[in-house]
Amino acid sequence: MKASIELIKELREKTNAGIADCRIALEECGGDIEKARDVLRKKGLVIAAKKASREAKDGVVASYIHTNSKIGVLVEINCETDFVARTDVFKHFVKDVLLQIASANPLYVNPEDVPPEVVEKEKEIYKEQIKGKPEQVANKIIEGKLQKWYSEVCLLNQPFVKEPDKYTIKDLLTAKIAELGENIIIKRFTRYHLGE
Repeated sequence: MKASIELIKELREKTNAGIADCRIALEECGGDIEKARDVLRKKGLVIAAKKASREAKDGVVASYIHTNSKIGVLVEINCETDFVARTDVFKHFVKDVLLQIASANPLYVNPEDVPPEVVEKEKEIYKEQIKGKPEQVANKIIEGKLQKWYSEVCLLNQPFVKEPDKYTIKDLLTAKIAELGENIIIKRFTRYHLGE
């Protein structure tokens, strides 16, 4: 099936993918926009995985002060070249990350950054909550609770505040890596809240 220009345009607006990629995805999916969107997201994951090993030493340190001047955020986001760091797509992504940190108050960038003793403490709390359950069931419950906790305290696992039902920050990051063709890393952040 040949994809119409209107469908290609609609998919491009929803995904920011290239015109040719949108056309191919729509033709693969028989014109179904949602399926084509999933195809593009999967391609984005493949592209991101290929780029992940590349060094990202350029980028920006950016700041955000909330309108009430009671919350401030500093973040370092790296990419491979200064050229990409100056693009509007990259700058917009940085702003989205700053807004996410200000509003969702993550403690870590990703689950690997959480100290092992903190994870163990969480697991102990969950074990107390589900005492008496069979070990296999208990382990699954603990793992589920741990993943939910990561989605609250780890930036990459958090639902994106602008579209929480569609994306996590990791999904957004993967999409930007695919769109810009460079590895992008959210290196570190600091969030300040007046009086804390």
